[in-house]
Amino acid sequence: MIQIFRIVAFVEGVTTLALFLVAMPMKYIFGMPFLTSPVGAIHGIAFLAYIGAMWVCLRDYAFSAKDWARTTIAAFFPFGTFLNDPFLKRKQAEAEAG
Repeated sequence: MIQIFRIVAFVEGVTTLALFLVAMPMKYIFGMPFLTSPVGAIHGIAFLAYIGAMWVCLRDYAFSAKDWARTTIAAFFPFGTFLNDPFLKRKQAEAEAG
């Protein structure tokens, strides 16, 4: 399950970057807002999937409150899900070993 959560986290991170680095500059710098709505909607779905997958994954593997906070906060910052991935990878390896 952690592997699935890592994939969802990667997608959420990519959609965040697409929104911040492509859609929003096109809207505010170039006056071309046509990507903002679809990319924003895709990011919203990815964010909800992240929260849902986080809930299932962290609950099933008995993550600590600190782990919950770290993983939740990662969703609110650009690159946060990417920076949190090594932590999740370690947790995945621990779960597979034990």
